[in-house]
Amino acid sequence: MSYFTAAWLGGRLIGIALERAGPNQRRVPRLLQELVSAALFLAAAIATIILVFGQSVSGALAGSGLVLAILGFAIRNALADVLSGIALGLEAPYRIGDWVEIDTSIRGRIVEIGWRTTRLLTRDETYTILPNSQIARQRLTNYSAPRQRYRSKVQIVLDHDVPVDEAKKLLAEASAGPSVILPSPAPDVRVVSYDGDGIRYAVRFWVPSFAEEIDCRDAVFSAIDVAVRSSGLRPPGTRLRLL
Repeated sequence: MSYFTAAWLGGRLIGIALERAGPNQRRVPRLLQELVSAALFLAAAIATIILVFGQSVSGALAGSGLVLAILGFAIRNALADVLSGIALGLEAPYRIGDWVEIDTSIRGRIVEIGWRTTRLLTRDETYTILPNSQIARQRLTNYSAPRQRYRSKVQIVLDHDVPVDEAKKLLAEASAGPSVILPSPAPDVRVVSYDGDGIRYAVRFWVPSFAEEIDCRDAVFSAIDVAVRSSGLRPPGTRLRLL
């Protein structure tokens, strides 16, 4: 019993020390504290077995090492997820509430970070559960860090007959109209390429958050469509395209 008491006390002291590691540092994940406590209790259990059954230290360590090797092989995938979860917790590439994109195919808001898995809620209100080891191997984009706002863009192709200066002015004024996008910094327009079917422009604007990006894109495209038609350009000669 004394071994387990010492393990509990040691876990509490280490947890307090980690929480007070420094005000300017990131908060130590709870997962790491729980893992330290589990390791201490495992050591206490081994010490208790040695004491009760009277085994030699070397024999007990050899036996426990064999058991741990077999157990580790059996749960290697789960162990990889747990270790990846610890690494993600230490680096903290995302937090609860952040909007992230994983490997350009999965987008959602982080709702739970566990020992083995991370849970996301997509914009379509679907629940996605990913193993931490899979997240650690993929490219991750956090749309909520370091700030929620970020710059998005859409592309539009206008006919060669429209002068570049006139086209850039028209697109910039149109994209600045919708109230859903951020007024500052103001939208701007850049020439992307000079293609056979027309001149391709990138209209860049700032959105308040990832959750509002679709509405911002819709508003910008709608405003550009109105401006292009009002300017007298032929709609068949104008091609809108999402990135």
